[in-house]
Amino acid sequence: MAERGLYLACYDVADDARLRAALLVVRAYATGGQKSVHECWLNTLERGDLLADISLVLNPLEDSFLLVRLDARLPTHTLGQALQPVRPDWFYLG
Repeated sequence: MAERGLYLACYDVADDARLRAALLVVRAYATGGQKSVHECWLNTLERGDLLADISLVLNPLEDSFLLVRLDARLPTHTLGQALQPVRPDWFYLG
């Protein structure tokens, strides 16, 4: 199995119907998130699938989508009353 990397998937969608559709697409790949920013552990194939799926939903003239790879080795910083995430040895996607 290909190694997964940690990504942030972020979108800004002008139309409410496309916004709901984008949320459904990204949530299918996400392990967590808030509003229009989601954490995704993706391998190369899943990354390509996400980009292909979201391109079918968004209007490139009105909407934007950003997929940023993060370094999972770096420490997590939280603000306010947020709790540090638990980092188990494994997690389930499905």
